[in-house]
Amino acid sequence: MFLTAALGMAMVYVSSHAGLDQEDIMKTAKGEFEVRLQPLETALKGEDGMMFGRMALDKTFKGDLAAHSVGEMLSLRTPVKTSAGYVALEHITGTLDGRSGSFVVQHFATMHDGAEQQILEVIPNSGTGELAGIRGQMKIIIKDGRHFYEFQYQLPH
Repeated sequence: MFLTAALGMAMVYVSSHAGLDQEDIMKTAKGEFEVRLQPLETALKGEDGMMFGRMALDKTFKGDLAAHSVGEMLSLRTPVKTSAGYVALEHITGTLDGRSGSFVVQHFATMHDGAEQQILEVIPNSGTGELAGIRGQMKIIIKDGRHFYEFQYQLPH
């Protein structure tokens, strides 16, 4: 019984990885980006010390991802200064791994007692041009006032 289950799991692993080549392996792109934020009007009204915000994003990526992006962000700052959250959609156009095109990243981030949690993920089927079929997750790192990214991604062959 145990051997049958183990063989079954091995077959699932082999079949789920069959046909993968170098292009299907998860890669990492790293670099720096500059961000410009432009406040926009929001229909959300804060009560009890809640502060809603809406911003236009404009970014320039340098490094492994050479790109420009535009997007929109909705945010909330609570009366507790170490608690906040935001969501955003960001349309990135440029060159990655020698391929040109665009894709959209969805942001979801929270801060609780100063501890940050963020999820930035490529929206499925949002890739265009030579980046069609891209999948991945991005991480934003802010150090000494500078913005950096680490982008784990896969591209089809």
